[in-house]
Amino acid sequence: MSKVVLIGTGFVGMSFAYSALNKGTFETLVLIDVNKEKAVGEAMDLNHGLVFAPRKMDIYAGEYSDCKDADIVVITAGVNQKPGETRLDLLKRNAAIMKSVVKDVMASGFNGIFLVATNPVDILTYVVYEASGLPKSKVIGSGTSLDSARLRYEIAKRIHIDVRNVHAYILGEHGDSEFVSWSNANVGSKPISDVIETIDTLKFEDLKVIENDVRRAAYEIISRKQATYYGIGMALNRIVVAILNNENAILPLSVLNEDEYDCDKVFIGLPAVVNKDGIHHIVKLKLTDEEKVLLKKSATILKEAHIHLT
Repeated sequence: MSKVVLIGTGFVGMSFAYSALNKGTFETLVLIDVNKEKAVGEAMDLNHGLVFAPRKMDIYAGEYSDCKDADIVVITAGVNQKPGETRLDLLKRNAAIMKSVVKDVMASGFNGIFLVATNPVDILTYVVYEASGLPKSKVIGSGTSLDSARLRYEIAKRIHIDVRNVHAYILGEHGDSEFVSWSNANVGSKPISDVIETIDTLKFEDLKVIENDVRRAAYEIISRKQATYYGIGMALNRIVVAILNNENAILPLSVLNEDEYDCDKVFIGLPAVVNKDGIHHIVKLKLTDEEKVLLKKSATILKEAHIHLT
C-alpha cells in the first residue's frame, strides 16, 4: 500500500498533492503543516474531489508519527525571503527548518525516501542528507527537473515537435549557475546540432537565448504572479511515480556527486536513474570541456554556500 507524507501545505506542496490526486499516484496521502488547521482544510478540499479522481485515495491531516511507514516524505516546507534579508540568512533559516523537520520524521522510525523541493534545493537536500543519516540513495532533491522541463518546452515550441520527443538537460545548481548540456540535447535520436541544420525555425544563436529564457523563467513568473508552483508540483509527482513504480527512469535531480563528475562533493542537478530504492546511480554524460568548467563552477558555488552553514 503506497503512502506519501507531504510536509508543507503551501502553493508548491498543494500543487503536488492536486497533481497526485488527479493522476491517482498513490493510495495514502498525509498532510503535515505547522498550521494544523490549514492541513485539515486542504485535506477536506482534496477529499471533495475524490469522486472525480481515477482511484480511491485516503487523504488526511496527520502528525510526524504517520511518517513511520511512509514510502516517501516530500518536503516543501520553508519560509520566504524577508525584505532586506540576504540569501544566506534565508538559507540559514530554512536549514534550521529542515533539521527540525528531519529530526521529527526520523524519530517516527521512518526508513523511506526523502524528496526535497524547498529552495535553495541543492543545499537543503544536503542538509536533509546529513541530518537524516540515511544513505545518499534515499535523499533526493527536485534539482533541475523543472528547469529541464522548461528547456524542453522552449525547444519544442521553436521546432514544432511534441515536447515529449525533445530530450535535453539543465545541469548544475537549481539557480543562476545552471547551464544546458547542449552536447547531449536530442530531438528523437537526432542531435540538436543536426536539427538546426535541417530546419529554419531554430538557429545556433537561438541556443543562448533559450538558455537565458529558461534561467530567467522563475523570475518572469514571480514578477507576474508572485510564485511558481504548478510546474514544480507536477515535477514532484513525476519523481514520486518513478519511485513507486520502480521505473528505473532517468530524471535530472539533485543528487550527491562523489566520484561521478570531476567537481566538488555536493548535491547538484545531474541525470540519475530512479527506482523503488531511490537513486540507483548517476548517469555519466560525456560533457564538452566548456560544460565541465560550468559544472565545476556551479558545484563550487554550492560548496561555498554549504560551508557557510557549518
